[in-house]
Amino acid sequence: MVSNNYETIKFYVEEGVAFLVLSRPPVNVMNIQMMEEISDALFSIRSNRNLHALVIRAEGKVFSAGVSVEDHMGDKAEPMLHLFHKMFHLLIEIPCPTIAVVEGPAIGGGCELATFCDIVYATEKAKFGQPEINLGLFPPVSVVTFPWLTGFNRTMELLLTGETIDAHKAYEWGFVNRVLSPEDLETNLKQLLSKLKNKSTVALRLTRKAVREAMASSFASSIGKVEQIYFRDLIQSEDAQEGLRSFIEKREPVWKNS
Repeated sequence: MVSNNYETIKFYVEEGVAFLVLSRPPVNVMNIQMMEEISDALFSIRSNRNLHALVIRAEGKVFSAGVSVEDHMGDKAEPMLHLFHKMFHLLIEIPCPTIAVVEGPAIGGGCELATFCDIVYATEKAKFGQPEINLGLFPPVSVVTFPWLTGFNRTMELLLTGETIDAHKAYEWGFVNRVLSPEDLETNLKQLLSKLKNKSTVALRLTRKAVREAMASSFASSIGKVEQIYFRDLIQSEDAQEGLRSFIEKREPVWKNS
């Protein structure tokens, strides 16, 4: 049954699988309310040891266009980032495999959310990118996780250029497990879930915990240091503020390189 407690997501558990669906038209931009609701949903299953999987997907043509730019500004910036990162700490803690289903662009925070999952299925319409550099910023979660996923040089290329890559390149670079046609997506997802449902939830949970352990300890220690750079050095810079203002004002930024 779909939970009616949320306004920006849909969340339900069905036959041992939890489904979290981003549902904030038109492009599933994650604002503070949406991040609070995602965190609440994830927290609600943190102790559920009967789950075989969590599927994260989205309504509409866009998986997520990222985090609200307005929430990056002023007094909202620091609590927003801590709340955003809370989602990822919870994704590490939940007791079952996580599967992202990406059927459209996953940009910025949307890219971070999708690629953080254990398994990523994408259609050919999916795109992945971290354009934060164009606003004078960087994406803290991807700074920590992308080197694990695709290596140092490709991480640098993506984060320093802000390039968006298609699903096939994302597969080639290790962000995506499978690229599927829309017609084949549901069948393949059902097959994957069927395989997981046939496994012991204890084995799934502990295998995932073991694989995640090294990354979890690295993530927990690294993300704090990255947050300090973000708040102490970057977000207060003139260029970061100019990048955010120019986006809201729909104009090209004028960098002062300071």
